[in-house]
Amino acid sequence: MTVLVASDLDRTLIYSSAALGLTMPDAEAPRLLCVEVHESKPLSYMTETAAGLLAELSADPSVVFVPTTTRTRKQYQRIRFPGRPARYAICANGGQLLVDGVPDRDWRRAVAARLERECAPLEDVHAHLLASADPAWLRKTRVAEDLFAYLVVERALVPDEWLKSLAEWAEARGWTVSLQGRKIYAVPRPLTKSAAMREVARRTGATATLAAGDSLLDADLLLAADRAWRPGHGELADAGWTAPSVTALATAGVLAGEEIVRAFGGAVATLGA
Repeated sequence: MTVLVASDLDRTLIYSSAALGLTMPDAEAPRLLCVEVHESKPLSYMTETAAGLLAELSADPSVVFVPTTTRTRKQYQRIRFPGRPARYAICANGGQLLVDGVPDRDWRRAVAARLERECAPLEDVHAHLLASADPAWLRKTRVAEDLFAYLVVERALVPDEWLKSLAEWAEARGWTVSLQGRKIYAVPRPLTKSAAMREVARRTGATATLAAGDSLLDADLLLAADRAWRPGHGELADAGWTAPSVTALATAGVLAGEEIVRAFGGAVATLGA
């Protein structure tokens, strides 16, 4: 059988220095492998154990490993995972399906058509973000792949009331709001990782799907998989979110990433038994 393993990246498989969540004495900390460099500086890490387990998993001919992220294609392509390169990758929260690193044009056209039918225009949402954000805590604004927008903020200064109001405004227009670290995302509701995962499963003939993720934007992905895991940190953990097919881990930080890769391997072994 073919098993598709779709995993979110940031704060699920890979971690910035600020997100490592190491609580043990320095002498007992796990060895780390840098898997992303940005502007000539190390940016994201896995434990060496997690990296080895992922290399073993991706080498298994019965496994289709699919990195699945809200990152743009350019941001994704900075990452260098150990092991065999992934043939498929899902970027821009499902808006881009990469095949051997190249965007699939048919998938992008299908996504664009659905967003046009079901959601308020990106231009309107971006304009609202700019008009309503306070310069006291707003640091950057970005539009990703002409699909969604996000703000980079000083999180401690952003009022919870503003976030709630933004979420309500967006929902009425077919959009979703998600807070991930210092970024506030506004994403069209039909733009989902799960839809792209199903497309990869169809193309590869996968008979089982496994998934992992930490944010509200990952919830649809976890629900669509046969089995899924979420770490003990992030939006889903903060909300106490779970589902019958989702294992809620207690482990947080980079060690949760290691536990997730180990769980993927164990599930693949069980399915193949």
